[in-house]
Amino acid sequence: MGERIYDVGIIGGGIVGLASAMALVRSGVSSVVVLEAEDRLAAHQTGNNSGVIHSGLYYKPGSLKARNCVSGRDALYRFCAEQGIAHEACGKLVVATRRHEVAALEALEKKGLANGLKKLRRLGPEEMKEYEPHVAGVAGLWVGETGIVDFAQVCGKYAEVIRAGDGEIRLGFRVTACRRRGGELILESPAGTFRCRNLVNCAGLQSDRVARLCGVRPGLQIIPFRGEYFTLVPERRGLVRNLVYPVPDMRFPFLGVHFTRMIGGGVEAGPNAVLAFKRHGYDKASFSLRDAGQYALYPGFWIMALKYWKMGLGEFYRSFSKGAFVRALRRLIPEIAAPDLEPEGAGVRAQALEVNGVLVDDFRIREAERMVHVLNAPSPAATASISIGESIAAIAQRNFALSPKGSRPIPGRGER
Repeated sequence: MGERIYDVGIIGGGIVGLASAMALVRSGVSSVVVLEAEDRLAAHQTGNNSGVIHSGLYYKPGSLKARNCVSGRDALYRFCAEQGIAHEACGKLVVATRRHEVAALEALEKKGLANGLKKLRRLGPEEMKEYEPHVAGVAGLWVGETGIVDFAQVCGKYAEVIRAGDGEIRLGFRVTACRRRGGELILESPAGTFRCRNLVNCAGLQSDRVARLCGVRPGLQIIPFRGEYFTLVPERRGLVRNLVYPVPDMRFPFLGVHFTRMIGGGVEAGPNAVLAFKRHGYDKASFSLRDAGQYALYPGFWIMALKYWKMGLGEFYRSFSKGAFVRALRRLIPEIAAPDLEPEGAGVRAQALEVNGVLVDDFRIREAERMVHVLNAPSPAATASISIGESIAAIAQRNFALSPKGSRPIPGRGER
């Protein structure tokens, strides 16, 4: 294991790491290895999300999120069709439940149009019922480009493409050290050692720590937020045809609890956004002294907490009170009642926070000598994964001085 020298080592077997490896392999890079800490791919953020293919509605025009989401969405739809992955461009309804939300709904429509969405339709109260008969609200926006898929299955296909192109994927390799030796990077783990000439960090919830292991100051810290889900009981799934979302509070990078029909059947309700006390803390009792202590000592955390404490307390209350969760959902569909919902589990979002207390909203990619660190890749990273992966491959070929046979550099898609 320690004798071979790989052109590129990628830390992280989530959807962004796999998409980056796939792009490098497709461009002709001769030796690529993906190193995943867990015993399976897509073990964390990718495998615990709601499976929504985002349209590009919410993102500031011209931002990395907007550009990569729109191009990545179309690329993902094509990939799923080519690879026979079950998916559906089912559309979603964004609902203004109160009069003061109508202006925000109009602002979303303008963003969507600026980002190139063509299947938008403003709706009145009765028109909304043509799409979702059980919804209540004062106005709505239909977004036809939104879809659903199982991103774990997408990752499986990415892995097949990587292996077919002679790339390697190693599971159970948790990087604990990175050191330089001449023109090589030595990646160490209890499972062994890998040598590579260049490195891409796509470690998600551990991305800031991996950057520090590599001698790079990330300039931010990952704060974990747990998103908890319920599912509708089978006899009540008819209350939701596709996807129903509230108008979000754009001060936060969270979209509010909503309803999502899943590609494999069933309807999810959620997620909320609760501060977690462990980076991989999937239940309420999860706690890590290292994780909680690290952000408790981070100045940016306290600046954020003082600014948004009221919202934070509300999310904790809703986490422990099913009744509060139900009340939030009833704003969208008044017929929902507590017996209609069963607990489904949770995911944890890696939210990057700057030292000044600012929640990083856009993708954040940092370059270092022979390294690329993906430090913030929140939603819509899964939707945009092919586009992000191609952008990372472009940086690799340009900055790592790779010379794959017969390949041409892929045009970069974003600033860093």
